[in-house]
Amino acid sequence: MHEPSGGTSTKTRVYLGFDYGLKRIGMAVGDDLTRLARPLPVVTNGREPDWIAIGKLIKEWRPDAVIVGLPVDMEGADQAITGPARNFAQELGSRYGLPMFLVDERLSSRAADDEIRTARADGRKKHRVQKGERDGVAARLILEQYLSGCGRSTPAASAPSEIPKAEAS
Repeated sequence: MHEPSGGTSTKTRVYLGFDYGLKRIGMAVGDDLTRLARPLPVVTNGREPDWIAIGKLIKEWRPDAVIVGLPVDMEGADQAITGPARNFAQELGSRYGLPMFLVDERLSSRAADDEIRTARADGRKKHRVQKGERDGVAARLILEQYLSGCGRSTPAASAPSEIPKAEAS
């Protein structure tokens, strides 16, 4: 628990971030105290997402809200994957009764690729890139964008209103 200077207790909020893809869904966990996130194992997505695996992670982390990257083009217009990502986000929020927010994820996959490439070039990453690693890094970047307050986020139509973030002290 974080104790602000006023003496009242403020709970650190935990968030799960998702990078929706047609084959894999990248996931990350983070909190509003550190405003940092870390990738979690990717979840497969075939005819439908692996709701059992997602449910286990939600039960384990008990997030206060979920953040889903909204794939749009450089002008902010919908792409072919935007509709399925919105549907996933709404199903996620309603299945688990959690506030859910969409975050503009423009360039998150490219940023994830750049980060992985840089880590390999400077020796921080020694193993070969694993399948799905990009998805987890992209989910982390999406979540950190939300946590930093820099992301354009909107509550999903069926989601409860936004929960306030704890103030930094």
